[in-house]
Order: sequence, then C-alpha cells, then structure tokens
Amino acid sequence: MNRRGLDLMKCKLLSHSPLEVDDLAAIDALHYEQRRLEAGSYILREGDPSKICPVLFSGFAFRHKITANGGRQIVAVKMPGDALDFQSIFVRHADHCLQALTQIEIATVRIEDIERLFVDYPNIARAIVVDIVIEASIGREWLLNIGRRNGFTRIAHLLCEIHFRLAITGTGLLADKLPLTQEQLADLLGLSPVHVNRCLKALELRGAIVRQGRSVRIRDLGALRSIAEFTDLYLHSDDS
Repeated sequence: MNRRGLDLMKCKLLSHSPLEVDDLAAIDALHYEQRRLEAGSYILREGDPSKICPVLFSGFAFRHKITANGGRQIVAVKMPGDALDFQSIFVRHADHCLQALTQIEIATVRIEDIERLFVDYPNIARAIVVDIVIEASIGREWLLNIGRRNGFTRIAHLLCEIHFRLAITGTGLLADKLPLTQEQLADLLGLSPVHVNRCLKALELRGAIVRQGRSVRIRDLGALRSIAEFTDLYLHSDDS
C-alpha cells in the first residue's frame, strides 16, 4: 500500500510537534482506504456523522459553509499532508462541508483508529491538538484578512499563505496554477469575481505575480510579502 499520504501527514505534524520513533511507527501502522475524487466531489457534508478522518495525499480541498439562501463562504483551503477533519475526534457530526477543489487522492482513516492513537500516544495527542490550534490560528488570520484588509492585500496575503504552507511539507510552491477560480476566490475573500480580477491584474502590474489564464506564478515573493504585510508566525511551523 502506498504510504505517501501518511508520510506527508507525519511531515506536517513534525513541522510543529516532536514525535518519537514509536509515534511515527504507530501512524505508519494505521489502516486506510485510498480514494481518488474528481474536482467538485464531496468528501463530507454538513450533518454527516463523524466516522472518518480523511488525509489529503494530493491536490487541494476546501471547507465551506452555506447560508439558507444558498450563499457560500469558503472557510479553509486544505493541502497535501493535511488531515481534513481531526475535530471529528471530539464531535459527533460534521458542522461544515468538505469538497475537492481539484482532483484529489485521500487516505480515509476510521475515526476510532485516530481516537486510539490519541489515547495511547501522548505525543500524537499533543500533535493533533496543536494541528487543530494552528487551523484555528489560520481561521483568525482569514477573519482579519476579510474584515480589515483591502481586496488587493487580501489576495496577496492568501498567495503568500499558500506558498508557505506548501513549503512546510515540501509538496511544491505556487509556481504553476492557482487551484482557485476567480469565483472561488470571491467566495473565500468576500469579494466579487470582478474585483478579484482587478486585484490580480494590479498584483501583476506591481511585478509580484505572473498570470496566464488561470495560471498564477509568484514572480517576486519579497514584493508580495511587502504588499500583504505578511508574517508566517500564525502558521507556527517552527514551534516543534
């Protein structure tokens, strides 16, 4: 069985928490089912019972909430190595939807197996809690982004975040295609698609990015960080 997904999860956990050889071996021993899903496929729907904890092998996924009138807010973007629903250890039902942003591969681990690790391995338990705390930290930064930064700065900040989060697991940098459409960026950043397009054009004129269709490449990371006033402190990648 291909263990790459769990290797990426270990890398992600090790980026912020110390784990011993026995801890890593216990993660390696987890049984999972490997699945491939097309873009747009649902992984979890709001209200589903908390029975699985998917781990992302490849591609991008996103968490979102939907209002009664059908409006959507994207509240998290998930990347290779991310466990998509550690919170299911503590709650009985999903309070959000998880959906594939691109074609993805996931490792579906039973929640009871994650719970067993949580009880039997204190280092893993701490790492899972820290991972949940970091996700909450990212959520706070997104709230600040939407509430207090202008559209131009919001997009620059998101691009910086994606760059640095991908670097944590060594799964690549934002050098090819931004996985989010302008409509999805609008749902994430609280902007209209037209405003998103204008902001991307402005970032390109400033020399921070290069665009061709949906493809986005960071041309000048220093310039992008300066525009975003970006610090990666909230990602806590050096706290181990």
